[in-house]
Amino acid sequence: YGGIFAYPADKKNVNGKLRLLYEAAPMSFIVEQAGGMAITGHSRVMDIPPVAVHQRVPVILGSTEDVQECKDYFDKCNDPKLKERCENRLKGVAA
Repeated sequence: YGGIFAYPADKKNVNGKLRLLYEAAPMSFIVEQAGGMAITGHSRVMDIPPVAVHQRVPVILGSTEDVQECKDYFDKCNDPKLKERCENRLKGVAA
């Protein structure tokens, strides 16, 4: 059993589409408590400090094995803009 739910960033929504405070974080909390994993690509959703009420983030969540496989692809990515956006989210820098 497993699988993932993914609402990643795209060219139109570079910061994702789901709101951190009342969509991404609550789902991530439940999934992690159930033994799963929730990431934005390079980092845990629950590690992102909120900087705005309607702050949006990309979300990939589901079984630990499947999400880790997806994260491995993000880690292999050499896109400096993607890595910079992920690092800025962790620092609490508003987009």
